[in-house]
Amino acid sequence: MQIFGVDIGGSGIKGAPVDLDEGDLAQERHKVLTPHPATPDGVADGVKQVVDHFGWTGPVGVTFPGVVTDGATIRTAANVDDSWIDTDARVLLGERLGGLPVTVVNDADAAGVAEMHFGAGRGRRGTVIVLTFGTGIGSAVFVDGVLVPNTELGHLELDGHDAEKRASSKAREDHDMNWEHWAVHRVRPYLAHVEMLFSPELFIIGGGVSRKSQKFLPHIEGIKAEIVPAQLQNNAGIVGAAMRAAGH
Repeated sequence: MQIFGVDIGGSGIKGAPVDLDEGDLAQERHKVLTPHPATPDGVADGVKQVVDHFGWTGPVGVTFPGVVTDGATIRTAANVDDSWIDTDARVLLGERLGGLPVTVVNDADAAGVAEMHFGAGRGRRGTVIVLTFGTGIGSAVFVDGVLVPNTELGHLELDGHDAEKRASSKAREDHDMNWEHWAVHRVRPYLAHVEMLFSPELFIIGGGVSRKSQKFLPHIEGIKAEIVPAQLQNNAGIVGAAMRAAGH
């Protein structure tokens, strides 16, 4: 069974048909740059470009980098334009895609669902926290496999700042930090703070940095929870979006 998944990020919009039996992309993903400012109309145009690239005509699952309530309404928009707030994304994207059925889900929740079903969290009980490091920091919290939606732990306070402003992948690049410095001085304190609040058994580290986990994970010490890279890496959001569109 194939369903289309789209992952909206602060820097790029990427998508592909997903094989839900295998939990992997059925074709190589297509990516366009996220417009700046990332307004609803501009982002919707980007989503349409990605879907049209494949000539897709079925259901579409779409992630959004913020809180999504009632399966459609955007409540926060930290890394896109504020005009997204209170937008019914399902209606907007459905109309832009010519009436295709659209499902909208928080981006990290989608990545987490995919990792728990097909990836590093498969079969794991207790508290598992999936963290995606990219333009911001997304989070998905699971208790015995059940998602606690829209946690947005990237906005916890860290050193007097929004945590994602200190510890995201973008923060590493913006401040020209090497991998070890970022891991020791930014990521480790953030994980310690989240661990203090939630006492998880497992952290799964996703987002684009998961492809380079060997460069930073070995430098993170003093965390009691197990820490592993996401197995689906940066495709987890696409897979999770498709899963949600299929009702999983």
